Amino acid sequence: MEVILMEKVVNLGQLGEIVKVKDGYARNFLIPQGMAKRATENNRKEFEARRAELEKSQQDALAQAQSRADKLSGLLVQVIQKAGVDGRLFGSVTNHDIVDALTAQGFDVHKSEVRMPNGPLKMVGDHPVTLALHSDITVEITVSVLGEH
Repeated sequence: MEVILMEKVVNLGQLGEIVKVKDGYARNFLIPQGMAKRATENNRKEFEARRAELEKSQQDALAQAQSRADKLSGLLVQVIQKAGVDGRLFGSVTNHDIVDALTAQGFDVHKSEVRMPNGPLKMVGDHPVTLALHSDITVEITVSVLGEH
């Protein structure tokens, strides 16, 4: 299925590009999320009419994400979990725990923005975690997991 991208989509394309994707990906994800529209003649004309407005909103979103990134860059977040004597946790620190700790410090971060490629944290210590605030902007923070007995 051919779709017109209404915003930049990672690993797919830029705003305004017409790309061919699998039908299910378009129907179940891109179109319901507002990231794309079917590439019909009417939608192409409508997109060209709204192109400047969409590009401006994309720039605003990028600027907002950049200001959030400046505040979060290099931040140290402490999370306390029960741990054994050897430093392994009874459970794990997930992206939900990290979001709760950031919210307690006054930062507005969503659970879907926390990237943990190695899965949940299961050991006491400092761990680097990436926050994907925008498709172009990522920030590294340090999560310090402290054990309590």
